[in-house]
Amino acid sequence: MTTIPPDNLPTYRLLTGPDDAAFCKRVSEALALGYQLYGSPAATFNGERVIVAQAIIWPSAKPA
Repeated sequence: MTTIPPDNLPTYRLLTGPDDAAFCKRVSEALALGYQLYGSPAATFNGERVIVAQAIIWPSAKPA
């Protein structure tokens, strides 16, 4: 595995959006690139729909 993310992406990312298939696809694509989930997901309700967040981290950025 490479030590840096592809396409100049940051080592830490917080993905957010409506809890729908598009959000799940974004998380899945990041995992396929080599990112790992970091911490638990979060969810809130904005009065119309559920908004979710998931932190992801590039493996070489994890503390030992």
